[in-house]
Amino acid sequence: MNRVRRTGTVILGHVSPEYEFLDHPGPIPFAHRGGSLDGLENSLPAFEHAVELGYRYLETDVRATADGVLLTFHDQDLERVTDRDGDIARLPYAEVSQARIGGREPIPLLEDVLGSWPRARLNIDVKAESAIAPLTEVLRRTAAWHRVCVTSFSSRRLRHVRARMRLLSGREVCTALGPRGVAALRIHSLAGRLGAPLRPIATGAPCAQVPYRLGRTPFITASFLAGAHSLGLKVHAWTVNDAAEMERLLDLGVDGIITDEIETLRDLMRDRGLWATAST
Repeated sequence: MNRVRRTGTVILGHVSPEYEFLDHPGPIPFAHRGGSLDGLENSLPAFEHAVELGYRYLETDVRATADGVLLTFHDQDLERVTDRDGDIARLPYAEVSQARIGGREPIPLLEDVLGSWPRARLNIDVKAESAIAPLTEVLRRTAAWHRVCVTSFSSRRLRHVRARMRLLSGREVCTALGPRGVAALRIHSLAGRLGAPLRPIATGAPCAQVPYRLGRTPFITASFLAGAHSLGLKVHAWTVNDAAEMERLLDLGVDGIITDEIETLRDLMRDRGLWATAST
């Protein structure tokens, strides 16, 4: 059954499906790489801790090994967070599997994360073109396409993910707006002009995931949110680790916050009556 509902709002001159991933009561709290737990980002213990706190949405990254095994890992190289070094895309999984995050934890497969928490939803940042085919195959094989949103710093990668999912299974997968779309959205919201120039850029994306500020300048403002919302786009802010900024963004009406400080965000949202646990 196709779980992407075909009724929806008109976005940029097209009908946008109401993706199940975005079906959440109130602003979405995202655990960035599972949260800042003892230097164990993107590890199974980090994700488990977030879920135990009540997080339903986990943010992660994917990269593929030289033999096409898909991992939840941010960096191109192993050195920063593991006890080994080397470019993941140039190494076979047999070697990468020996690396330990923080010297303790193996690098998970995306399929293991999806299977470990079947009620969780994953926001997946595709870090390289080589990860696209393994990602879409994992989503097809696990039938998890309806509970993920794919994002990337490459608009091309996002187009390829959408196209390959349609080819493999005839499914639409939720993706965030690409960099070109985000830039155009900001420029036109600042100028007070929204519409035609965005149509070819933003087609197919129901949300924009953007930095909350650039240097000292807020990126997400009331006018930016109003412009995005007028087009039917949800806005998720990354990576927000300051409680005052979390408060500001929630006051503005942001649709989601991605954070390493998962306990701070949980407590703040709980105080506001906005917390929804993984069990809901």
